[in-house]
Amino acid sequence: MSGIDAEDRINRVVIVGGGTAGWMTAAGLASMLGPTGLEITLIESEAIGVVGVGEATLPHIKQFNDTIGVNEAEFMAATSATFKLGIEFVNWGRKGDSYIHPFGEFGLPNDGVPFHHYWRKFSDHPEVGPLDEYSLPVIACRNGKFQPPSEDPRSVLSTYRYAYQFDALQYAPFMRTLSEKRGVTRIEGKVTDVSLKGESGRVASLTLDDGREVSGDLFVDCTGFFGLLIEKALKTGYDDWSEWLPADRAVAMPCESAGPPAPFTRATAHEAGWSWRIPLQHRTGNGHVYSSQFLDDEKAAETLIAGLDGKPLADPRFLRFVTGKRRKLWNRNVVAIGLSGGFLEPLESTSIYLIQEGITKLLELFPQTPDTVVEEREYNHWMDLQFERIRDFLVLHYNATERDDSDFWNHMRTMNVPDSLRERLSLFGANGHVSAYEHGLFLVPSWIAVLIGQRAMPSGYDARVDRIPDEQVLQHLAGLKAHMAKAAASMGDHAEYLAQHAGMDRAA
Repeated sequence: MSGIDAEDRINRVVIVGGGTAGWMTAAGLASMLGPTGLEITLIESEAIGVVGVGEATLPHIKQFNDTIGVNEAEFMAATSATFKLGIEFVNWGRKGDSYIHPFGEFGLPNDGVPFHHYWRKFSDHPEVGPLDEYSLPVIACRNGKFQPPSEDPRSVLSTYRYAYQFDALQYAPFMRTLSEKRGVTRIEGKVTDVSLKGESGRVASLTLDDGREVSGDLFVDCTGFFGLLIEKALKTGYDDWSEWLPADRAVAMPCESAGPPAPFTRATAHEAGWSWRIPLQHRTGNGHVYSSQFLDDEKAAETLIAGLDGKPLADPRFLRFVTGKRRKLWNRNVVAIGLSGGFLEPLESTSIYLIQEGITKLLELFPQTPDTVVEEREYNHWMDLQFERIRDFLVLHYNATERDDSDFWNHMRTMNVPDSLRERLSLFGANGHVSAYEHGLFLVPSWIAVLIGQRAMPSGYDARVDRIPDEQVLQHLAGLKAHMAKAAASMGDHAEYLAQHAGMDRAA
């Protein structure tokens, strides 16, 4: 930009912390801004471990990888990745229930009326069947099918997206290699001191354990829960959301694969929380998220171990967290990305999405000069919106339930939910409408999947459905259900596709 002297530009970015957040940030900045001459440095210490248990993603990760030029086959082989078409929820509405939140639509809209309204009118009809039968990715999940979506918008095979399930401990090194090839400088070391500038209170430099000093113009805090820069140095503060999401512990343990990897993640509700199952090429990732108010660590580990599909590959690993977010994710010249910015339990695989969204918004608003007041305000508004809307969607899973078999579920079912969620639940309960967000992660089909999947059936439906004769609607539903089943049957086997396109050894 002309008119700005070189010495007044943001020329040097220093990322503190590696792991998924640090190296994704480095790769994003290097790929998009490296060619402008931006100097990017990442500081990490091999003596400091990474959390590295988040292995399931949302379809947005493909867009991120594509944008920075990641080869899908190379990435999947390097990270033992599998494909993912949705998330299965077991025991959430009632014990014994199961539904899938798919990365795609239910049915097809008709004259602007979402499909679920037509289904709702006839949901008690014996030949209509459950909503799941009108979702191609759900049927594919149930049958272990996968193929990339069709590029023909007229085909039902174009009505879904996909994500990945990968080994997070392999993903960070993959992104590191890409970042260093694109000019990122890595410094091995531990930050022991943070120097702030006088009146502005901005970070000026960092001192490492060997005495070296690293200066920068903009700093990105990827130090995890510790929040070295955003909290320890700048005292930003934290919004605690335990009132609505009281789970504060997790125990993780990998195990051997019990069979071909499924193209979906599973979340199974338990006495005081839930467990995840994430199938990778070489193993299965498992964990149990729970509230220490209602369950102790020993019982939590026992529950996790009892549900493993295969032989354990490591001892249980415990994590502690407080659900919520920093009051500012961009404070002065520090941007917090990843766990340093906040934590929402991985029930809907949103952790890496929030990293990606933080990077994408930083790139969009990347400042030219140290005066970042406008950019900071917009960034914080956007990220607040992302966190709050994901929070509401997670609370929905716990609150829209009929479970009354434990103190935990009685608490979650009867608690006061955020006003923003209460309004959406009231509207849906009356007439089946879900108000669409202008901005926010989860669109109408996602809300429909969870609400109806957990038996929160609306009283009514869109009145425009009644314009069409009943027999015509029933005929359409039958044809659509058959079309979905036929399309799913035409898809290839997930494990076979992995073997052909993602480096998976079929004998493994």
